Amino acid sequence: MPDPAPSVSAATRPTTRLIRLREVQHRVGLGRSTIYRWMAEGRFPSPVPLGGHAVAWKEEQIDDWIASRS
Repeated sequence: MPDPAPSVSAATRPTTRLIRLREVQHRVGLGRSTIYRWMAEGRFPSPVPLGGHAVAWKEEQIDDWIASRS
């Protein structure tokens, strides 16, 4: 009988929280149009697709972007 694959514990796997546009806007103090324009210019992190037309941003990337602006 083959050994089962080792399981990855939650402690060894980083947790990535995804945040939606409203929360991103609140955190960075920018409007939707500015966020999308800056994304196109490479000045703001890109979102990850969730399915259909829904997208969200990785919280860590937004936090890093905010820190880089300080």
